[in-house]
Amino acid sequence: MKRPKLLALFIVVGSVLLVSFSFYAYQMVYTPNVLADQSDRILLIPSGATFDEVQDRLHEENYVKDLLSFSVLAKLMKYDQYLKPGRYLLQANMSNLAAIRRLRSGEQKPVDVTFNNVRLKPELAQRLCENLEADKEDFLALLNSEEFVKEYGFTTENVLSLFLPDTYQFYWTTSAEELFDRFYQEYENFWSKQRASRADSLNMTPHEVSILASIVESETNKPDEAPKVAGLYLNRLKRNIALQADPTLVYAAGDFTIKRVLNKHKEINSPYNTYKYTGLPPGPIRVPSINAIDAVLNYEDHNYLYMCAREDFSGYHNFATNLTAHLANARRYQRALSQAGIYN
Repeated sequence: MKRPKLLALFIVVGSVLLVSFSFYAYQMVYTPNVLADQSDRILLIPSGATFDEVQDRLHEENYVKDLLSFSVLAKLMKYDQYLKPGRYLLQANMSNLAAIRRLRSGEQKPVDVTFNNVRLKPELAQRLCENLEADKEDFLALLNSEEFVKEYGFTTENVLSLFLPDTYQFYWTTSAEELFDRFYQEYENFWSKQRASRADSLNMTPHEVSILASIVESETNKPDEAPKVAGLYLNRLKRNIALQADPTLVYAAGDFTIKRVLNKHKEINSPYNTYKYTGLPPGPIRVPSINAIDAVLNYEDHNYLYMCAREDFSGYHNFATNLTAHLANARRYQRALSQAGIYN
């Protein structure tokens, strides 16, 4: 009689343990455990991170409620052997199974990278890398590497013409080299046969178009005026007349707070001083927008050689075909500056 009772006891205990184990296994796999009763969040897993480091982050930053169940299932699914760095969107109340599948597959959430109004390489590196794993100093080093940029057909002076302001999507793990290569692909796509043909008709390379576009955009923030400004500078280039573009003096001075260009600025010894040297400077004075580039390619055909900001400070310019008319425009503008108390 003892054996049947003992067997029955084993069966009962075994059944309880089986039910308990099954219940825990179900909870471990399917019950919400990731960001339980929280909001969706991004998890960053750096390149070279170990499984232990990922566990620590999940625990310390309160991503998981029960770290043990997550870790057990992760190892059963061999996630610790197939860990992939990246930027992952984890959703509120995810199960361990769903979260591990996402992380194991490398299903990253892309990053939107947007930039405009960039003047200098360090500023560009900061803008592009601030939300990526790529180090801004590494990217800046590429921009300043004559050997590296030469492989893409650029110089360290004109390399900023490679970058077209817009919004782009990247994976967070994008390296500095991959970042550069992606923008080169975008550049190649932008310079279609039609645009390249337009540049050729101006006897200009795409690099030179971008350099002129950077000057045009620095001169006017009025899109409807940009083709007229572009036409003016093209007229001066064709006649081998110095561009005399004030924004190039500001760039040469390295002081972007200058509001009024003075004669002393015209004496700066720099290839970007378009009062001292004819032709285009060696590189863009800012990263030109697509609209500015297209304004040069589709310039307004006219006979203007001079321009001066309007005295009403509207942002538009007065244009002239001769020096006498230009000097009259300039005097009106200088008078308006003095009356407004703007001296430097």
